[in-house]
Order: sequence, then structure tokens, then C-alpha cells
Amino acid sequence: MGSQLTFTTALISFIVVVFIIAVGVVLLNLQFQKNLHRQQLANEELKFKHQLELLQSSIAVQEQERKRIAENLHDELGALLSISRMRMLQLEGDLPESLQKQRETLSEIRTYIETSISSMRRISYELLPPQLEQFGLISTLETITAQLSTTSNLMITFSHNTRSGLFGWPLEIGLYRVFMELINNTIKHANATEIHIDITEKNGMLECIYRDNGKGFSVDKAMEGLGLKSMEGRIKALDGYLVLSKKASIGFTASIHIPISTPLIS
Repeated sequence: MGSQLTFTTALISFIVVVFIIAVGVVLLNLQFQKNLHRQQLANEELKFKHQLELLQSSIAVQEQERKRIAENLHDELGALLSISRMRMLQLEGDLPESLQKQRETLSEIRTYIETSISSMRRISYELLPPQLEQFGLISTLETITAQLSTTSNLMITFSHNTRSGLFGWPLEIGLYRVFMELINNTIKHANATEIHIDITEKNGMLECIYRDNGKGFSVDKAMEGLGLKSMEGRIKALDGYLVLSKKASIGFTASIHIPISTPLIS
């Protein structure tokens, strides 16, 4: 009887030990899986941050190159064209009236030079809008929308509820490029008569709503185009996101959300 009790006690003890070991193995496995999941999340986060940094750096390099080209166009090419125009005017004034053919030729060349100056200024402005640097995004959009409303068949309304001096340069130039791309798409493809733009600061976020009353389009097909991909890349580089309307025949709406407090590259 005693030996049977000893055997039973030993068996129970053995079962308890095996159970404890089994539970330990399960807990260790769960902890391992948990740590592995955390490591995967950390790796994904690092990968995302790295991709975001690459995107931000790429956009910053693009803007720096645009600024350099714009400054060279304005300071060097612009100056040379202006001097050429002045010299052409002098030559026209020095020629006798009897040399009418030569005067007409010089006048024609001067017209070409003046057209080149206008084109150079337009390209320089598109590369780096001087008003944006001097007065900021809100003032620039107010001016552009007012000009388009008077010089085109579009009625553009622009409203905002933001604090003065709120934006840094990366955010201002990024949103400027996005809005110009949206307006350009509306003018080229939408056959719209109205555009509404609203920028609001809300709960630490900048909410930008763009709407037109055009014929709409397929968002899935549109995202295949370079323009919308570029817009999405710029917004992503600002740690924001873009939502496009899915309706293919009832106008177009783009909603942009960007955290104001996010540190941005300079």
C-alpha cells in the first residue's frame, strides 16, 4: 500500500512537472511570437520612415533644382534678353527711315526677343513663384484664383480659416504644386464652370477641400496618371493623405489632410 501511494505521488508530481513545462513552452512560444510581431512592426515602421525620408529628400532636391534654374533664368538669361532688346531698340532708332526693310527686320527680331522674355518669365514663375516666397500660400492662391476668375470661363471661390504665418516652406510649396495640378486638371479635362477651394485649420490638422462641377472621372484610371501620382507623393511626403471622390460623373472632389505639427524638411 505504501509503495502504491509513493508511486501515485511520484506520478502526480511527474504530471505536474510535465504540465508546468508544457505551460512554460506555450508561454515562451507566445512571447516569442509576440516579440517577433513587434520586431516585424518595428521593421515595417523603419522601412516606412526610410521610404518617407527618401521621398522627402527627392522632393526637396527637385524644389532646390527648380529654384536654381528659376534664378538662373531670371538673373542670367533674363538679363541677356533685356540687354539684347535694348540694343535692338537702339539699332532701330539709329537706322535711317529710308532703310525701311532693315527697320522691319529689326522690329521683327525685337518682337521675337520680347516673346522670349515673356516665355522666360512665365517658365521662371512656374518653377518658383516669387509671390509664394514673399507673401505665402494663402495670398498666392487668392491672387491666382482671382486672376483665373477674370481671365477664364471658370468661377473660382477660395476661402480659408487659418492663422497668419502658419505654414513652413515645404508645406507651402507642396500644397501650391498640388493645387496647381488640380486646377490644371480641371481646366484641361473637366469642362467645369466652377471651382471651390477651402483651407481650414482644425484639431492640429490642415484640411484642404477642392471641388469642381465638371464631368468627373474614374479615380482608379486617374491614379495611373503621372499628375495625380505626383500629388499623392507630395502629400505623403508631408505626412498627410489624399482622398478622391469615387463618383465618375458628378464633379470631382479632393480632400487633403496634413498634420500641422509634423516636423517638415527644409
